[in-house]
Amino acid sequence: MDRINLPEKIETERLLLQRLRYEDAEEIFYGYASKPEATTFMSWPTHKSIEDTRTFLKYAIQSWQFGLDYSYSIRLRQANQFIGSFGVINELGKAQFGYIFSPRHWGNGYATEACRTLMNVLKDHKEFYRIGTFVDVDNTASMRVLLKSGLKEEARLKDWFRFINQGNRPKDCALFYLPLE
Repeated sequence: MDRINLPEKIETERLLLQRLRYEDAEEIFYGYASKPEATTFMSWPTHKSIEDTRTFLKYAIQSWQFGLDYSYSIRLRQANQFIGSFGVINELGKAQFGYIFSPRHWGNGYATEACRTLMNVLKDHKEFYRIGTFVDVDNTASMRVLLKSGLKEEARLKDWFRFINQGNRPKDCALFYLPLE
Protein backbone atom coordinates (compact mmCIF):
# COMPACT_ATOMS: atom_id res chain seq x y z
CA MET A 1 0.00 0.00 0.00
CA ASP A 2 1.29 3.43 -0.87
CA ARG A 3 1.80 5.90 1.93
CA ILE A 4 -0.07 9.16 1.42
CA ASN A 5 1.81 12.30 2.33
CA LEU A 6 -0.71 14.11 4.52
CA PRO A 7 0.51 17.22 6.33
CA GLU A 8 1.48 16.75 9.98
CA LYS A 9 0.15 20.20 10.89
CA ILE A 10 -2.85 22.14 9.54
CA GLU A 11 -4.10 25.53 10.73
CA THR A 12 -7.52 27.08 10.32
CA GLU A 13 -8.80 30.42 11.55
CA ARG A 14 -9.49 29.05 15.05
CA LEU A 15 -7.93 25.58 15.11
CA LEU A 16 -4.60 23.80 15.00
CA LEU A 17 -4.66 20.20 13.80
CA GLN A 18 -1.47 18.25 14.28
CA ARG A 19 -0.30 14.67 14.25
CA LEU A 20 -1.14 12.94 17.55
CA ARG A 21 1.76 12.55 19.99
CA TYR A 22 2.36 10.41 23.08
CA GLU A 23 2.22 13.64 25.10
CA ASP A 24 -1.48 14.01 24.20
CA ALA A 25 -2.51 11.00 26.33
CA GLU A 26 -3.88 12.81 29.38
CA GLU A 27 -5.70 15.44 27.33
CA ILE A 28 -7.32 12.72 25.21
CA PHE A 29 -8.28 10.61 28.22
CA TYR A 30 -9.76 13.45 30.30
CA GLY A 31 -11.08 15.45 27.34
CA TYR A 32 -13.25 12.79 25.72
CA ALA A 33 -11.98 9.19 25.69
CA SER A 34 -13.16 8.44 29.26
CA LYS A 35 -16.50 10.25 28.85
CA PRO A 36 -19.45 8.00 27.94
CA GLU A 37 -21.44 10.96 26.57
CA ALA A 38 -18.60 11.64 24.09
CA THR A 39 -17.95 8.01 23.08
CA THR A 40 -21.55 6.84 22.56
CA PHE A 41 -21.25 6.86 18.77
CA MET A 42 -17.60 5.73 18.54
CA SER A 43 -16.45 2.38 17.13
CA TRP A 44 -14.03 1.92 20.04
CA PRO A 45 -14.82 1.37 23.73
CA THR A 46 -14.81 4.18 26.28
CA HIS A 47 -11.37 4.25 27.87
CA LYS A 48 -11.32 2.97 31.45
CA SER A 49 -7.75 4.06 32.22
CA ILE A 50 -4.98 6.25 30.88
CA GLU A 51 -3.30 2.99 29.76
CA ASP A 52 -6.15 2.46 27.26
CA THR A 53 -5.33 5.87 25.80
CA ARG A 54 -1.61 5.16 25.70
CA THR A 55 -2.29 1.87 23.88
CA PHE A 56 -4.35 3.77 21.31
CA LEU A 57 -1.57 6.33 20.87
CA LYS A 58 0.98 3.58 20.19
CA TYR A 59 -1.32 2.31 17.45
CA ALA A 60 -1.95 5.82 16.07
CA ILE A 61 1.72 6.76 15.91
CA GLN A 62 2.77 3.48 14.26
CA SER A 63 -0.16 3.57 11.83
CA TRP A 64 0.79 7.08 10.65
CA GLN A 65 4.32 5.83 9.93
CA PHE A 66 2.91 2.94 7.88
CA GLY A 67 0.40 5.15 6.04
CA LEU A 68 -2.63 3.30 7.37
CA ASP A 69 -4.25 5.77 9.75
CA TYR A 70 -3.61 9.50 10.11
CA SER A 71 -4.79 10.81 13.49
CA TYR A 72 -4.76 14.50 14.40
CA SER A 73 -5.24 16.33 17.66
CA ILE A 74 -7.47 19.38 17.41
CA ARG A 75 -6.56 22.41 19.51
CA LEU A 76 -7.82 25.94 19.84
CA ARG A 77 -5.07 28.00 18.20
CA GLN A 78 -5.16 30.97 20.56
CA ALA A 79 -5.04 28.99 23.81
CA ASN A 80 -3.37 25.80 22.49
CA GLN A 81 -6.20 23.97 24.29
CA PHE A 82 -6.91 20.36 23.29
CA ILE A 83 -10.56 19.95 22.21
CA GLY A 84 -10.74 16.80 20.08
CA SER A 85 -9.31 14.48 17.43
CA PHE A 86 -9.80 13.66 13.77
CA GLY A 87 -8.69 10.41 12.14
CA VAL A 88 -8.39 9.29 8.52
CA ILE A 89 -7.99 5.61 7.66
CA ASN A 90 -6.36 4.86 4.31
CA GLU A 91 -7.96 1.72 2.87
CA LEU A 92 -6.04 1.30 -0.40
CA GLY A 93 -7.06 4.72 -1.67
CA LYS A 94 -10.43 4.86 0.03
CA ALA A 95 -10.41 7.35 2.91
CA GLN A 96 -12.68 6.61 5.87
CA PHE A 97 -12.72 9.28 8.56
CA GLY A 98 -14.12 10.13 11.95
CA TYR A 99 -13.83 12.74 14.66
CA ILE A 100 -14.62 13.29 18.32
CA PHE A 101 -14.72 16.37 20.52
CA SER A 102 -14.74 17.04 24.23
CA PRO A 103 -18.37 17.65 25.29
CA ARG A 104 -17.25 21.02 26.71
CA HIS A 105 -16.61 22.18 23.15
CA TRP A 106 -19.76 20.93 21.40
CA GLY A 107 -21.93 23.46 19.59
CA ASN A 108 -19.20 25.95 18.65
CA GLY A 109 -18.74 24.98 15.00
CA TYR A 110 -15.34 23.39 15.64
CA ALA A 111 -16.34 20.01 14.16
CA THR A 112 -17.54 21.66 10.95
CA GLU A 113 -14.41 23.81 10.72
CA ALA A 114 -12.12 20.80 11.20
CA CYS A 115 -14.15 18.56 8.87
CA ARG A 116 -14.32 21.13 6.04
CA THR A 117 -10.60 21.70 6.31
CA LEU A 118 -9.72 18.00 6.24
CA MET A 119 -12.09 17.37 3.32
CA ASN A 120 -10.23 20.04 1.33
CA VAL A 121 -6.88 18.47 2.24
CA LEU A 122 -8.04 14.93 1.37
CA LYS A 123 -9.61 15.80 -1.97
CA ASP A 124 -6.33 17.40 -3.06
CA HIS A 125 -4.70 13.96 -2.75
CA LYS A 126 -5.52 12.17 -6.00
CA GLU A 127 -4.50 8.86 -4.38
CA PHE A 128 -7.93 8.86 -2.77
CA TYR A 129 -10.63 7.69 -5.15
CA ARG A 130 -13.33 7.80 -2.45
CA ILE A 131 -13.71 9.79 0.77
CA GLY A 132 -16.48 8.96 3.18
CA THR A 133 -17.76 7.87 6.55
CA PHE A 134 -20.83 6.44 8.24
CA VAL A 135 -22.72 7.51 11.35
CA ASP A 136 -25.43 6.13 13.59
CA VAL A 137 -28.70 7.67 12.35
CA ASP A 138 -29.31 8.81 15.94
CA ASN A 139 -26.19 11.00 15.75
CA THR A 140 -28.01 13.91 14.14
CA ALA A 141 -25.39 16.50 15.21
CA SER A 142 -22.67 14.66 13.31
CA MET A 143 -24.93 14.22 10.29
CA ARG A 144 -25.40 18.02 10.19
CA VAL A 145 -21.62 18.55 10.40
CA LEU A 146 -21.05 16.21 7.44
CA LEU A 147 -23.67 17.93 5.30
CA LYS A 148 -22.26 21.39 6.15
CA SER A 149 -18.81 20.07 5.23
CA GLY A 150 -19.85 19.21 1.67
CA LEU A 151 -20.58 15.51 2.03
CA LYS A 152 -23.70 13.88 0.60
CA GLU A 153 -25.81 11.19 2.19
CA GLU A 154 -25.59 8.14 -0.02
CA ALA A 155 -27.63 5.52 1.80
CA ARG A 156 -29.37 4.42 4.98
CA LEU A 157 -28.18 1.00 6.01
CA LYS A 158 -30.30 -1.15 8.30
CA ASP A 159 -28.48 -2.79 11.23
CA TRP A 160 -25.15 -1.72 9.68
CA PHE A 161 -22.80 -1.43 12.67
CA ARG A 162 -22.49 -2.58 16.27
CA PHE A 163 -21.46 0.36 18.47
CA ILE A 164 -19.67 -1.11 21.46
CA ASN A 165 -20.76 1.74 23.77
CA GLN A 166 -24.44 1.15 22.94
CA GLY A 167 -24.67 -2.44 24.10
CA ASN A 168 -23.03 -3.76 20.92
CA ARG A 169 -26.40 -4.13 19.21
CA PRO A 170 -26.72 -3.48 15.46
CA LYS A 171 -27.73 0.09 14.63
CA ASP A 172 -28.99 1.75 11.47
CA CYS A 173 -26.38 4.02 9.90
CA ALA A 174 -26.20 6.72 7.27
CA LEU A 175 -23.40 6.45 4.70
CA PHE A 176 -21.83 9.72 3.52
CA TYR A 177 -19.37 10.47 0.72
CA LEU A 178 -17.52 13.53 -0.50
CA PRO A 179 -18.12 14.28 -4.19
CA LEU A 180 -14.72 14.42 -5.87
CA GLU A 181 -15.73 15.84 -9.25
